[in-house]
Amino acid sequence: MIDLHELKQLMYEVNSISHQAGEIILEYYNATYDIDMKDDRSPVTSADLAANQFIEQQLQRLTPDIPRISEESHQKPYEERKHWPYVWLIDPLDGTRQFIKNKPDYSVNIALIYKQRPILGSIYLPVDQHLYYACQHGHAYKKVAHEDSQIINVSDPAYKTLRICSNQKNHGAAMKHFFSKCDNYELITRGSSIKSCLIAEGSADIYPRFGPTCEWDTAAAQCIVEQAGGAIITLKQKPLLYNKPDLLNPAFIVVGETTKNWTHYFN
Repeated sequence: MIDLHELKQLMYEVNSISHQAGEIILEYYNATYDIDMKDDRSPVTSADLAANQFIEQQLQRLTPDIPRISEESHQKPYEERKHWPYVWLIDPLDGTRQFIKNKPDYSVNIALIYKQRPILGSIYLPVDQHLYYACQHGHAYKKVAHEDSQIINVSDPAYKTLRICSNQKNHGAAMKHFFSKCDNYELITRGSSIKSCLIAEGSADIYPRFGPTCEWDTAAAQCIVEQAGGAIITLKQKPLLYNKPDLLNPAFIVVGETTKNWTHYFN
């Protein structure tokens, strides 16, 4: 069992790994690199693979007894995974499509899971040089470039205009239905896990996600949002769980206000 002191030490080590992986990705940004299509028709680039190799090697060095699940690595069968109390979840380059379009909305996501819940999360935005991080029973933090880390918290629920995060401007039926339930809102369009980070730091109030995502897309963000006072929950207001038989997430929302009954917006 990892105690709180060990977890905090791991957090700082993982933050360094996230930052270094981001520097590797920047070497490919606006440069020439290979692009391939995976079986699910999503793109993968040389930058994804280089960052993934670095992160996996560093985590193997850091915690040789803790297995890893990464978007860019072969997945072990659940019959083996179900016996893992701890597991790392890695998205070496969250927002590959944004990266390919030379847009800055991409990140490095690393999370530690214990019994299906995230207990450590580190998200690094290479272009902005923003680092978001947290571990269980602690605060959530944001570090900008060479400045000192600052504690972050979700917004005051009394905020009058509902600030909604989305990853696109053209929305499907479920999102349009959600908008129809909102009296007064502001739309914030960003990519990757940045949307969840905005909730954690109090710059936005809710991020509904109806499209497909995988566990490595949300695990690090969930730890950070939870330690900032918010939640990532299903439409039935249950926390997302990890290392499931199916690594896909259900539809979910990221919220700052956890006492509000959000189900009204989705019925």
